[in-house]
Amino acid sequence: MQKMKVVPGPAGYIPTPPAFEGVELPPPGKALLYGEIVDEEVAMREAAKALLTRRNPTIFPGPLVLWGWNASAMEKAKAVLELAMEIPNCRIIPMPDYRPKYPKIDPEAEINPNHPNLTILHNKIEVAIFVGVHCHYANLSLRMIRAGTNCFTIALCAEMGHEDAMVSLRDVHAEEIRRFKNVVVQVRKEMGIEWEPKLPPENPSLPPENYETLSVLDYGEYAYLLIPRRGEQVTETE
Repeated sequence: MQKMKVVPGPAGYIPTPPAFEGVELPPPGKALLYGEIVDEEVAMREAAKALLTRRNPTIFPGPLVLWGWNASAMEKAKAVLELAMEIPNCRIIPMPDYRPKYPKIDPEAEINPNHPNLTILHNKIEVAIFVGVHCHYANLSLRMIRAGTNCFTIALCAEMGHEDAMVSLRDVHAEEIRRFKNVVVQVRKEMGIEWEPKLPPENPSLPPENYETLSVLDYGEYAYLLIPRRGEQVTETE
């Protein structure tokens, strides 16, 4: 049996980068499992087992699925919710903004992108999915989590994947998320776990929003995403 090069931590203050251990990103059609290149189905099943057996499974969606900036992102967000419905007692803690927040962040309302390990520890999360997080921040978060927690991390990456995750799937869009969901359902039935699919409960820590009173000005520096510039043609809209 091959050595598992990337496993849940705590791995220490400065863990050895997986690349130094010989871990390479998977080619198209393959995935990473504990640092080894395997078939996607094998990695999906191991991820499903972790989601069904470890404490407090949580999905951390990032801006690429939280912000409905095109039709593909909105469809991917729907697929993430469908996946969450099939994971027993799953929670969703978003990572909507990468800028530091002072004086503190509420770790039950959103994951701290600068200290994600603290959010993991506060909520006693032992298995987590990262999806829609920009790759450079996913790399930072996954390494900090592996360094300081025992969390089993699953990266659903739209690009080439992440070496610091225990399971890393590449080229993941709505269709692939739904395929992963089907694997979770299949493994859940094999394990004899009874579960009625339902959405995670609303997060009581999130402040209430009154969409009827929102204006473009409320979006600050992101207002340009809503108002096209002069001469610009918007081809995709909600």
